[in-house]
Amino acid sequence: MKTLITATALALTAFSASAMVDTSSIDQYAPNVDVSTLTDAEVNTILSVIHSGDSNSEKRALIQALVK
Repeated sequence: MKTLITATALALTAFSASAMVDTSSIDQYAPNVDVSTLTDAEVNTILSVIHSGDSNSEKRALIQALVK
């Protein structure tokens, strides 16, 4: 029973952490984008681009193309 409660608590914590992704870095590359209108997949793709090894200009161009 304790294992079930612990597993449930961990699952809920992991879910809430993924739902609270810090999207403030998106503003650096696409300042006029309302992040709340993006899907989770779009946000994850954009964050992957931001954390990639590309140059800032490449990141900005790709992110702006993705949000159009």
